[in-house]
Amino acid sequence: MKMTKSKIRCGGMFAILVLALGLVTEQTNADFTFGTPTNLGPTVNSPYDDFGTNISPDSLSHYFASDRPGGSGGLDLWVTMRTTASDPWGQPVNLGPTVNSSAWDSCPSISADGLSLFFESQRPGGSGDNDIWVTSRPTPDGDWGTPVNLGPTVNSSAWDSCPSISADGLSLYFCSYRPGGSGSCDLWVVTRATVSDPWGQPVNLGPRVNSSAWEYHPGISANGLSLVFHSNRPGGSGDDDIWVTMRASTSDLWGEAVNLGPTVNSPVREFAPDTSSDGCTLYFTSGRPGGVGNADLWQALIIPIVDFNGDGIVDSADMCIMVDHWGTYEPLCDIGPLPFGDGIVDVQDLIVLAEHLFEEVDDPTLVAHWAMDEIEGDRASDSANDNDGIVYGDPTWQPEGGMVNGALQLDGVDDYVNTPFVLNPADGKFSVFVWIQGGAPGQVVISQADGADWLSTGLSDGKLITGLTPPAGRTVPPPLVSEFVVTDGNWHRIGFVWDGTNRTLYVDDVEVAKDTQANLQDSVGGLYIGTGKAMEAGTFWSGLIDDVRIYNRAVKP
Repeated sequence: MKMTKSKIRCGGMFAILVLALGLVTEQTNADFTFGTPTNLGPTVNSPYDDFGTNISPDSLSHYFASDRPGGSGGLDLWVTMRTTASDPWGQPVNLGPTVNSSAWDSCPSISADGLSLFFESQRPGGSGDNDIWVTSRPTPDGDWGTPVNLGPTVNSSAWDSCPSISADGLSLYFCSYRPGGSGSCDLWVVTRATVSDPWGQPVNLGPRVNSSAWEYHPGISANGLSLVFHSNRPGGSGDDDIWVTMRASTSDLWGEAVNLGPTVNSPVREFAPDTSSDGCTLYFTSGRPGGVGNADLWQALIIPIVDFNGDGIVDSADMCIMVDHWGTYEPLCDIGPLPFGDGIVDVQDLIVLAEHLFEEVDDPTLVAHWAMDEIEGDRASDSANDNDGIVYGDPTWQPEGGMVNGALQLDGVDDYVNTPFVLNPADGKFSVFVWIQGGAPGQVVISQADGADWLSTGLSDGKLITGLTPPAGRTVPPPLVSEFVVTDGNWHRIGFVWDGTNRTLYVDDVEVAKDTQANLQDSVGGLYIGTGKAMEAGTFWSGLIDDVRIYNRAVKP
């Protein structure tokens, strides 16, 4: 690929930044795509309800609530422990009658020093039906003392519950049905100047966080920059979903809440979330299939997405993208600090990226990848999922002839690859990138049966085009046409990106066309690689196709 002046400049800055990183030892992790949720298993979970998860800062103690037998009341506080973070969790232990009562005790939140445990309880002696209490101990190995009600400044005559204490012990987040909020149950916070001072008056987190529905069970991150919670507001996957709100610093206002998406959220109820102090793991409760009881404790890894340009490796090209957005808010590059970024591209993001430099990435947003590296046969393997394509006609595998290892040579007459359904363009953000060589005007690189030609060439001039358009209304939406000819016999990496608002075409990692649309047309057909959506004569590709990648995110070359 041709080295541009901007890439040369970026290369120089890249070297300087890498040298600077030699002075940095802080570890951090990227975010916002999650691994497949896993159940904590029958040692921790029971056939009963287990929920209200909270992890100690050292990740060695896991507090939760359960109505399993062996407790003091209808719902008790329990803890499971392990020797190291890589060990399995041990048998849960009830916190005992000093902490638990004959009433409902749940939603624990352990302080950073391990000496205070905040929780909710319906026991007598409070201000309302459900109050926030705290129990303390002299040392992390000591016995818990008699719980103390936080008093009428924090608690009200309404229902107050689900406390979450900040790492510095100076902010306590909770939910409440008290008046003055946006919905039936809102998120609130109380603060204090020191851990020895009394709590101040509760403050509502405001309409960016709270909705006209109800918000419940906040979980503040270790750095105080993100707050996970669950809500039954519209826009989710099920009855209750997990959401997150973020801010750039602890003195800034919280941002608009964002749904964590369908990997974490399911058609059933997900609730009571918490993040580990290192930002690597999301813990939550769910009634989804695959559990032990009615409600179980689950976890999902928070996986760094650091391959910004979607080429399968973290390298200087990704560093250049970060440098180009330095000091701005670019969601793609805002990968640090853990776990959900801080609203600006800065050294925190650089630290995360540097941890993965020169790694070949296992990107969970890569939903299909046909490397085209086969030697023979009638199958194009999908290394990302189970979308293997069937090869039709008589194309030729070129094991050494691709831009990235091998490629597939098509004859422009009847050669093509047919894959199963991969994604619906109307469902949200996605990207497709392909290496090509050859071709002729009017030919198609990739299309969707009964849908659109995703990447094709102009009938008269060979310029890159996408036929992915909004649904037809009174007028037929036009395709997006670039001015770049890709049928010139050279290798080109062509791509289309839909970010939910903009259609963008790329050639050799350079933006060549862009416009704004409301949405894209619905389509649920399989894909054709090397021919048009209707397989018409003249649309079959005559040339090489290599390394076809589809992501369910907006890639930034």
